[in-house]
Amino acid sequence: MKQDLVKKSHELRRRGFTVGEIADELNVSMDTARWLSMQKLNEKEKPEDTPIDFAINWNSLGGSSRRLRYVSAALSDMTLNYGQADIIVGIAISGIPFATMMADFLEIEEGFETSLSVFHPIKHRKDKDKDQEGAISQNFAQVKGKKVIIVDDVITSGRTVKEVINALIAQGAEPIAVTVLIDKVGISEIEGVPVESLIKVNRLG
Repeated sequence: MKQDLVKKSHELRRRGFTVGEIADELNVSMDTARWLSMQKLNEKEKPEDTPIDFAINWNSLGGSSRRLRYVSAALSDMTLNYGQADIIVGIAISGIPFATMMADFLEIEEGFETSLSVFHPIKHRKDKDKDQEGAISQNFAQVKGKKVIIVDDVITSGRTVKEVINALIAQGAEPIAVTVLIDKVGISEIEGVPVESLIKVNRLG
């Protein structure tokens, strides 16, 4: 399994993916993506050097719009405890399909007027410096003065979600909840914003 991930990470790197994009594509943490990219192909790794992480494969879900809609409906249902949101913000790349369907679901099924916005995290940029930060796309709904739900596929450390929350607050938005398909670290809130997940992964021992 690890060698498969090493091969995939090398292929993605060869195609010009950043470490952040590799992490998203393989659903692993940035540290794990960096480690995978540094491994030699077909070389046996030392167990003590292997990062502690869980590789998530949801290809059977991502390849079906019907299944994505069902999962998005469940994610939408979890947000209703926090009141009506004006905007659903999808974190690029994998949060966007869920956010799109959630906005549609809440508008049709719950009668909410819900718009869509997209956040581009800093981890996707090739050239980063200390003054750069992630950005909310100007091509979608603007968030100022709006109640917002943040959506992603997997939380691996919470850093990206924290980045989104801070960017939203800086633009005058009110994040009311975060929803994810899988929470790999068991976070209940980030920056005071509650986190809801369909699946929590707990490592025993």
